[in-house]
Amino acid sequence: MSPGIGLMKRRLETENQAVALAVSGILKKYDGITQNDLKTLETQYDSDSGDWYVALGFGEKRAVVKMDSVHATISEINEI
Repeated sequence: MSPGIGLMKRRLETENQAVALAVSGILKKYDGITQNDLKTLETQYDSDSGDWYVALGFGEKRAVVKMDSVHATISEINEI
């Protein structure tokens, strides 16, 4: 039997770790963007699902990166 999400150790424990993973995901997905181009607009942690949401702005684009805090993986990137 495996423990529930509430009992599992999170790999993304802090906001800084979540922002770093989100920035990495955006840099891999979009060519021609540097880390200096990215601005963190908002971060939010959903304690019910254990997911981090990080909104980043770059140029005239905006993207929301959803990440699983237990597995430290990016679930999806939505451009808005």
